[in-house]
Parts: sequence; structure tokens; C-alpha cells
Amino acid sequence: MQVAVVTGPGEVELRDEPRPRPGPEDVLIEVGTCGLCTMERRLFAGTKPIYPVAPGHEAAGRVVEVGAAVALLPGTPQIGDLVTMDLLTRCGTCHMCRRGRSALCKRPQGGALSDGTISMGAGLAEVVRVAAAQTYRVGEIPVEHAAMGEPLACVVHSVRLSGFRSGDRVAVIGAGYMGRLHLALCGAWGAASVAMIDVSEARQAEALGAGADRAGAPDAVTGWLGGHDIVFVTAGVAGAVEMALELCDDAGTVVLYGAFPKDVMASVGADRIHHHELSIIGVFSQEPEDWRTAAGLLQSGALAADLDRLVTARYKLADVADALALAVEQPVYRVMVG
Repeated sequence: MQVAVVTGPGEVELRDEPRPRPGPEDVLIEVGTCGLCTMERRLFAGTKPIYPVAPGHEAAGRVVEVGAAVALLPGTPQIGDLVTMDLLTRCGTCHMCRRGRSALCKRPQGGALSDGTISMGAGLAEVVRVAAAQTYRVGEIPVEHAAMGEPLACVVHSVRLSGFRSGDRVAVIGAGYMGRLHLALCGAWGAASVAMIDVSEARQAEALGAGADRAGAPDAVTGWLGGHDIVFVTAGVAGAVEMALELCDDAGTVVLYGAFPKDVMASVGADRIHHHELSIIGVFSQEPEDWRTAAGLLQSGALAADLDRLVTARYKLADVADALALAVEQPVYRVMVG
């Protein structure tokens, strides 16, 4: 079978790899498509110089083999089922995993191809082997929607840890792909309003078209200050934390979802947090509970229209270089490969 390997900035090749064989508790999945995330863009752009590496962790496809130990277990995906898949490697034994916070598993993530090449999901391939426990049936939906299971699970994790409740007033800083998924999920779960903040006028307009109650640039939100219960920061830039706190009403929560440059610091008034009962939390990745919720949402079709809007382009695996170039060079939501 073939698998895409990024070998350097702007360089990717398709390598022949032995077709994996499922262990007794695994399933083998023929990949239908795989989304290109920020990680893949950074690897191809050269800002995350880890080479050679087989990336791709937002994948979905159909089961073609099932391990003998799980083949007859109720709930286990069976041959022909369309599944979304969790390609993280959770050890299950470290302190974080035992606390139920497996998104923060202490064991280093990833694996290796047969020649020792680092694997970061390796979903940009024809076939992948996954533990059956980390695959989720989604019914008969577009495979591109199924491939959004991983980012949707991350957003479910974000909204769950935020303490969100129906009727909350929400703001989202950053109207890119992850910001739009926050908009879709909070809207579906009964937010009283969702405001979107982004520097791009095009993305502001697109967010309004996707159901945002209002959208604006960071310098045009003065009238919005103090009017939100939860503010999700999906664009980790200098000043975003301070802006998020200004957007919060009393007892508000700021959720730091997007990654920040390591040198970005935030100035936070401790007394203000105390007197107004403000909270700042970080969220990272996803956990099995979030996957179950995400898979249910996908199968229900509740977010189908929102997900359709977020597919920017589709490419075959043979054209992965063109797909990566588009994702790096142009503003996109999700480019799909498979």
C-alpha cells in the first residue's frame, strides 16, 4: 500500500509500505479521506521540522478486516462500516490516563513505519490499522464529515470543559476552521448567541452566513465588551487573552483552545478575576468521552450543513503534494485527501 511521507519543507512522497495486518483487538480500515490539519501544514511549510514523518490524523474510512478477539463483540465496527477514528496512542497506565485525562497522556505520541519513519497518525495512506476501541461508527454520511470526527471531538472537549449550558452567550476569537466548529456546536446545543471575531472580513461574512449572531474585527467589538458567559480563543495571538477577559461578563469563562507561540505572555488582573469570579482554562486534544459525543453528532446529521461549508477542496492521495501546497499557501478551512 502507499503512505504519504513529508521529507522536508515543501517535499512529500508516496512510499510503499507493507499492508498492515490487524491484531486480535484491531480493525483494518481502508481510508476514504483525511483532512489536513495545522500540523500537516506546519510540517510541509517547514515551521515544524520533523523529517521524515508520516502525518495525517483526521481520517475516516470503511472497515475491511476485524480482529478475531473483537469480531463478535456488540458495538464493534464490522466489515463495511464507515468509521471515524482516534489515531492517538493513549497508554492507559500513566497518572493522567488513570485520572481520566488521557488527552494529556504522559507517554510520547506517535509510532513508526516499517522502515523506522516517524508516524504521526499516518492517515494519509490507503489503509490504516487502529485499535477497535478507538473507532466509531457514524452510519452512512459523507466520508468528509466522518473525517471531521477528530477535530469535532476536540471541540466537544473544549465546550464540555468550558461548563457551557444552553442559554449561554458565547464569543469565539478566530473564525477559522476550529472557530467555525465552535460556532456550529454551540449553536446546535442552544447558545443564546454566538459572536465571531476575526481580522478577515471574508471570514466574518462567512461566519454570519453560517449562523453567527454577529461578527467583527478585534478593533470593532467595543460594544460587545462584558456581554458573554464563555469566550473561546481559537486563534492564539498576542492580546487574545486580554480581549477575551474584556468580553466576559461576571462569572465568565475564557477557554484557551488555540495554541499560542511559546513566548506570548498575558497580563491578567488577579483581583479582577477574584472579584468577578472569572475563570481561565486551557483545553487540549480530546478524550474517549468526546469521541462518543462527536460520533453521535456526525451520525445524527445535526451538523451536516455546517460541515459541508467547511470542505474547501478534495484531492486524491496521488495529488497529496498539491493538496498540501494549497493548504499552506491559501486561506482554507479543510482540504481533504483520499
